[in-house]
Amino acid sequence: MAIEKKGMMFVLSSPSGTGKTTLTKKLAENDKKFAISISHTTRKPRPNEINGKDYHFVSEEKFKNLIEENNFYEHANIFDNYYGTLKNTVNELLSKGKIVLFDIDWQGTQQLAEQSGNDLVRVFILPPSTSELQRRLLSRARDPQTVVAARMAKAMDEISHYPEYDYIIVNQRLDESVAKVQSILTSERLRRTRQIGLTSFVRNLRDWQ
Repeated sequence: MAIEKKGMMFVLSSPSGTGKTTLTKKLAENDKKFAISISHTTRKPRPNEINGKDYHFVSEEKFKNLIEENNFYEHANIFDNYYGTLKNTVNELLSKGKIVLFDIDWQGTQQLAEQSGNDLVRVFILPPSTSELQRRLLSRARDPQTVVAARMAKAMDEISHYPEYDYIIVNQRLDESVAKVQSILTSERLRRTRQIGLTSFVRNLRDWQ
């Protein structure tokens, strides 16, 4: 008999270029219980990005209206663009027992922690080295040197927030990082407080006579 599990908010944060987005998508491919939280943003779409799949691309006016109406779990301004996560979408997924994956920064994680209580698990992804992080940013070949330099400076600030997270993973090899995250998820889903069907299961065990 399978014991029903509560939904979970699962945050992956890291500096840009650490491989977080690739890791997030890999996890979602491997487990149908995962649902990636799709953020709203005022940023312009990059080549091959699809509205409603990668992000919900909206105007700054629309985004600010959503803030005023208190529709976001978290929101932040990053490199002059707004990003945010709608409450209604997340709550619907949680009600279905989904593991909702968040690809957000430390600011968004702080906001989410204020509202989510024990439903939140926080994982911070570190690069194997500063030189490797810089190499990954340069290899994208779509940002000018000035932008890469700004992202490196921001990365150093973001890394300083690692103590605010429950788990830390150094992303040297993608397959190893995926396995580590999956181990964390297995442990977290086995927490007594997340097994909402546990009481009735134990009751049936005790009624064996």
